[in-house]
Amino acid sequence: MSLLYDRDGNRKYLTVAERTAFLEAAAAMQDDVHTLCSVLAYTGARLSEVLALTPKRIDTHARLLMIECLKKRRTGVWRAIPIPPELIAELERVHGVAAARDDTAAAQVRLWGWCRTTAWTRVKECMETAGVVGAQASPKGLRHAFAVGALQSGVPINFVRKWLGHSRLSTTEIYADAVGNEEQSIAGRLWRTF
Repeated sequence: MSLLYDRDGNRKYLTVAERTAFLEAAAAMQDDVHTLCSVLAYTGARLSEVLALTPKRIDTHARLLMIECLKKRRTGVWRAIPIPPELIAELERVHGVAAARDDTAAAQVRLWGWCRTTAWTRVKECMETAGVVGAQASPKGLRHAFAVGALQSGVPINFVRKWLGHSRLSTTEIYADAVGNEEQSIAGRLWRTF
């Protein structure tokens, strides 16, 4: 089965317009829901990986999140994912990351104290508010959208592989098969020859 389409051929990743609507809907939610949804959209990390984030794992100066790869067979496998300055500022405003990093105990406390089910429900509520429905309306849809969007924006595939935490490049290459504006543009050149 494809990572990008379900058994019925429905897309499992958000389009740029859907991701934009999702982020706009998230901005209108409670602050902690907004930051969770934003981190998911801007990092492509898995829901469980984002829920494990603590202030200690946020490098505000380098604008990096240190994500532990929870799908690996061993613990202690980390990846650094860059995030925009606006998201760093929002994490600071909502979660007080800098002050928490200075306190040994607070630095280890998860940013979101929710279980996976509660977090999944919050993301689904945001998807509904944004009008995103279907197989793509999930945290996994945001992960897929991140990968597709990064590749379509010209991010080198080795960076996308690293940010997603894939062991093999062949896993990341699946995201290059998404139909998007670039593919439509290339097909348009072909159609002009008819």
